[in-house]
Amino acid sequence: MLKIVFMGTPSFSVPILEALIKEYDVALVVTQPDKEVGRKREVVASPVKKCALEHNIPVFQPQNIRKDYQPIIDANPDLIVTAAFGQIIGTKILNYPKYRSINVHASLLPKYRGGAPIHYSVINGDKETGVTIMYMEKAMDAGDILSQRAIPILEEDTTGTMFEKLSLVGRDLLMETIPALIKGEITPIKQNEDEVTYAYNITAEQETLDLNEEAKVLINKIRGLLPAPGANMVIKGDTIKVYQAKVSELTHNASVGTIIGKTKKYFSVACGNSTAIDIYELQVSGKRRMMAADFINGGLAKYM
Repeated sequence: MLKIVFMGTPSFSVPILEALIKEYDVALVVTQPDKEVGRKREVVASPVKKCALEHNIPVFQPQNIRKDYQPIIDANPDLIVTAAFGQIIGTKILNYPKYRSINVHASLLPKYRGGAPIHYSVINGDKETGVTIMYMEKAMDAGDILSQRAIPILEEDTTGTMFEKLSLVGRDLLMETIPALIKGEITPIKQNEDEVTYAYNITAEQETLDLNEEAKVLINKIRGLLPAPGANMVIKGDTIKVYQAKVSELTHNASVGTIIGKTKKYFSVACGNSTAIDIYELQVSGKRRMMAADFINGGLAKYM
């Protein structure tokens, strides 16, 4: 049976790992070190680690896999499969297995190389995205393409919903690709370097909405930052995180950031080019998350 070392960290990777466990010999799982989270600084294992332990598979958690990789060599895999692992892997490891190392990447490469391809596909208002299975190289997401599959991005989709969809697409595509790869039935395709774009990890600065932009652009950004890290706006000096919003039917001549209307369920904020967004769920900094209906009844007056 094909012996595999799997590398992954978030929930996106779990369905992929589970499928590999059913079909192949997963000899070792490599994932990021446990992290302290929350105010109580509780130590939490990654979703991939939890999955591996449930299946009694050994887990390796290097701080720096380029320096600490011997357990991978000791596992002597025929193939390494990665899916959102989260560290740069050295070529000594990538080229070690008989069938090399392949990656499940959540974009249609060469578009969106990097750590946040799903976020950017939603933020940029793309109509579709997908999954690429590729050989891994030292350069980030630059390896030859083995297979691809596209799916649509719906108007109601967020990064969260696309993570779930693409995880399953990646699982299914990988399980179709591995047998063909082992049999030598795939001709790898080089990526077109002229079409390369990047999706670097989201920065704290990107979380703040520029209300001078048009409503549609802002709604895409809100969707693209859900469920995490979330988008926020600043109104009268207060930071307000936005969880649910839509493009408003209202137009205006007001200053951006002005509240220009309200109903029982939402309130409307002026944005660029005379557009506006209707906000349905929010969280003012230092307060609890709430529906706009509660905010309208209790705290909206301060911002009018």
